[in-house]
Amino acid sequence: MKSGRIYVCHTFYHVYISFLKEFARPESDKGNASIVLSKLSNDFGDIGDRIPASGYFKEVFVFDEKRDTEFPELAKYRKNRGNIVLNMIPRIIFTSKFAKLQEKYVPVDFKNYEEIYVFCDNDPIGIYLNKKRIHYHAVEDGLNYLASFVNAHADNKGHFGIKKFMSMKLNLIFMQDGYSKYCLDMEVNDLSLIRDDFCKYKEVPRAGLEAAVTEEQKEVLVRVFVKKIDDLNKSIANTKNSGKNILILTEPLCTLDVRERIFRDLYDRFSPEGTVFFKIHPRDELDYDTLFPDVFKFDKKVPMEILNFFPSLHFDKIVSVFTQLGSIKFADEKVYLGVKFMDNYEDKSVHANIVE
Repeated sequence: MKSGRIYVCHTFYHVYISFLKEFARPESDKGNASIVLSKLSNDFGDIGDRIPASGYFKEVFVFDEKRDTEFPELAKYRKNRGNIVLNMIPRIIFTSKFAKLQEKYVPVDFKNYEEIYVFCDNDPIGIYLNKKRIHYHAVEDGLNYLASFVNAHADNKGHFGIKKFMSMKLNLIFMQDGYSKYCLDMEVNDLSLIRDDFCKYKEVPRAGLEAAVTEEQKEVLVRVFVKKIDDLNKSIANTKNSGKNILILTEPLCTLDVRERIFRDLYDRFSPEGTVFFKIHPRDELDYDTLFPDVFKFDKKVPMEILNFFPSLHFDKIVSVFTQLGSIKFADEKVYLGVKFMDNYEDKSVHANIVE
């Protein structure tokens, strides 16, 4: 008999949203959820050890999710053969074989759960669930993730209607962002920002979830996400008399050498205004400790949104390249740099599909 809920997370932000969704549940539902931490693109460290102690999740599973590139035998099915007919047959075979190869790495029987929530269903878990005919709810990867462009459209240019039919009706191929047969709906933050009229989009504003968080729940989040909470509180206290504070959000942009140039330029641009701090993105592998030894850096394992829950933490300015800043409450001024800024570092064609 099916019961409970399970969340498939690929980032710390996904874990954060999973907590917000559980906070919104009736008290009688508390502790009746499980969580899956995928190792596909993120090292979750020991956060899995702290999640059960919160009282909101009873089980934590680690998923050694594999990309298709891990299976050399699939490469021949990914070649472009020049037209939709010649490409469709290998794509159908690829979808089926990839799901089967993924199966032995899946750590839990999803058929036992009444509700399944998947962040990033474009990752292999989406293909797996569809080929297993398991219904799930997709959840927006990041805040307003689909505002720039819808990946399902970008990845399926040419004969989109046919591909949509093959995915949503026949389940022969897989399309992400809700365009698959067994995806029940896709939760998004703000429908008005998405240039796609699709019946499966379901607006669940994240600001509403955050506004409902109690003081006790804020404490739960901080304890789960911040391992050395006392050390972090001391570091925050030491910034009180440092003048104007500017927080720069790093992002896993472009190549490492170009990324270094970007954040050196940003440091040089904003440091004359006061003290610069870095919040390292969880998937950013640039060695900021070596490159910027004198800059205070917030742990990459702490989601940016968790900083909202430190009453003593405040910044005069927060700066991002592509990270959406709508949920930030701890800064007076928000600077979003966007496409025009990145055009100074990469060819403009790289950002041609990004809509702002």
